[in-house]
Amino acid sequence: MKTTKSHKVTTPNKAYCVLASSLGVAALTLLINSLSVFTASSDTLADWKAEAISPVANPLFFESPLIQSEVRPIFMYHNISDDFIGGFARVYAVQLRYAVTERLAIIATKDGFIQLRPNVAALRKDGWADIGAGLKYALIDDKENNFILTPGVKYELPSGNTRVFQGNGDGEFDVFVSAMKGWDKFHATASVGGRIPVNFDDETASLHYSLQLDYHVCQWFIPFAVASGHTVLNEGKGPAFKVEGFDLINFGASDAGGFTQIAVGGGFRSRLCKWADVGFAYEKGVTSPKGLFDDRFTVDMIVKF
Repeated sequence: MKTTKSHKVTTPNKAYCVLASSLGVAALTLLINSLSVFTASSDTLADWKAEAISPVANPLFFESPLIQSEVRPIFMYHNISDDFIGGFARVYAVQLRYAVTERLAIIATKDGFIQLRPNVAALRKDGWADIGAGLKYALIDDKENNFILTPGVKYELPSGNTRVFQGNGDGEFDVFVSAMKGWDKFHATASVGGRIPVNFDDETASLHYSLQLDYHVCQWFIPFAVASGHTVLNEGKGPAFKVEGFDLINFGASDAGGFTQIAVGGGFRSRLCKWADVGFAYEKGVTSPKGLFDDRFTVDMIVKF
């Protein structure tokens, strides 16, 4: 689908590129340096994951390193920046994860229904998202040092409706690694990955990276701060946009090579019981141009089984 309205977009300045690099380095540093030995008490050894939480923000690409069976309904309200096409979008989705063993899980992370309500009337459409699924494996599960490292791979099938910018190309792979380190009630979670399209003309490749810091105040209140980013690695042959679609959409933009977009925010989880919790996150785009990402509210619920 093409729009008839052109949009003037400027290139991100050097400060944002430095911020993106710093975030990526921070995430990679957590993944690598957390392998060092820390002394843990027997109590921490027994249940450090009991107080750990899965990310709420960036739900399509910030995959938890924890291996568990769960159903996760998600609602997102996403404001589109006025420097792009303005308006908003609503997304209703359900993620599924099934722990085959204590280390291996099957994951289904993208699906759902999209309601686009941009300021451009011709683009106000409803439709189904692409479907994405894969596997993750806890390569390192060090209970003594409160550390887990989990690589994984997903494939996104172009099964969605083109009227909501889904279903283009021949699908894409996402190869990622996530890690979590615990220090008593404080946890750091990071993820780094690469989106690799089957057809580089129809979709762009990109790096994605996320970092979350949380503190278990009590069962009902586990606050966190979060930052996520995407950096476009190539230019497709799609619309002549200087920006890309962050996580939900891959335009295959023909003028977005090198574009970096970062969102920061925070929120909390509340643990209703051992097998269920709810989460809320707010994210705000901080790079310029903001493109598709002005800000976003995410609400989810995790039910473990």
